[in-house]
Amino acid sequence: MVSALKCSLAVAVMISLACSAYAIKCYQCESLTTPKCGLKFEGDDNLLLDCSRIGPPRYLQTFFPVRNATGCMKKTLESVAGHPQIIRSCYFGDINNIQVGCQQDPSLPFVKQLDCNVCSKDECNGSASLAPVAGAILLFFGVARLLA
Repeated sequence: MVSALKCSLAVAVMISLACSAYAIKCYQCESLTTPKCGLKFEGDDNLLLDCSRIGPPRYLQTFFPVRNATGCMKKTLESVAGHPQIIRSCYFGDINNIQVGCQQDPSLPFVKQLDCNVCSKDECNGSASLAPVAGAILLFFGVARLLA
C-alpha cells in the first residue's frame, strides 16, 4: 500500500516537472499602449507571461489543436502615425515554418505586417532585434566547422 502511494506521488511529481519544463516565458506587450515595448525595449518583469496560461489567438485555433506555445514572437506592424508598432507575445506553431503562426489577424484587414521574428528561449522576444542571436549561432557553427 505504501509503495503504491510512493509510486503515485513520484509519477505526479514527474508529470508536474515535465509540464513546467515545457512552459516558455515571453514578453507580452504592444508599443501603442506600452511605450517601453517599442524599438527601444525596456524589459520589465510585469511584461513577462507564462505562455502555458494562455491559448492561441482565436484566428489560429483551427490550425493548432495543441494549445501550448512553442516560442516567443515579435511582430512589427505599419502604424498610422508613421512609427512601427511592435507586438511581443507567445508564438503558437512550428518555429521552422512561421508562415501560419505569423499570419495576420483577419479582423485587422487594414494593418500591414512588416516583420515577424520567432525564437524558442525564455524571454527571447525582448531584444530590439533577433538578428544578432541568429548571427551568433551562425558564427558559432562556422567556427566549429573550421576547428573540426
